[in-house]
Amino acid sequence: MRIALASDHAGFKTKEELKLLLDELGIGYEDVGTRSEEPVDYPDFAQRAALLVARGECTQALLVCGSGTGMAIAANKVPGIRAAVAWNEETARLARAHNDANVLAIGARTTAADEIARIVRAWFAARFEGGRHVRRIQKIHRIEMQRAVSRIAETARPSER
Repeated sequence: MRIALASDHAGFKTKEELKLLLDELGIGYEDVGTRSEEPVDYPDFAQRAALLVARGECTQALLVCGSGTGMAIAANKVPGIRAAVAWNEETARLARAHNDANVLAIGARTTAADEIARIVRAWFAARFEGGRHVRRIQKIHRIEMQRAVSRIAETARPSER
């Protein structure tokens, strides 16, 4: 397994610490930044990681920012991405098991360091359960496709100016 790993400045230290845990778990990663605690815009890094997952170059992504929310929102704009914010082991497990989430977002400022390690372990230990959850994931995919078709139709309309 190879994952994409990204953070903004608020999550930089935590991202660097998570590399040790990923090494311990035997999980390969591609670090797409940021490279310091200098202020950056989190959507840039969330998009880089999400695109690697969407293109199949990485199986999942792990994002770290102040709350986890901003990066999850940005990642979810990439078709095929199901990013979830997890604040404990149970939310991480359920995101994988029930939602087939392929991107985990964590808040470095809102989650204790020892809890972050437990969240990441739970995330990678969990598997999608399938069954009744497949229908729901298919509905999410249909919503995504409808949005894409609507956008194409909007750009194809002649200008009314």
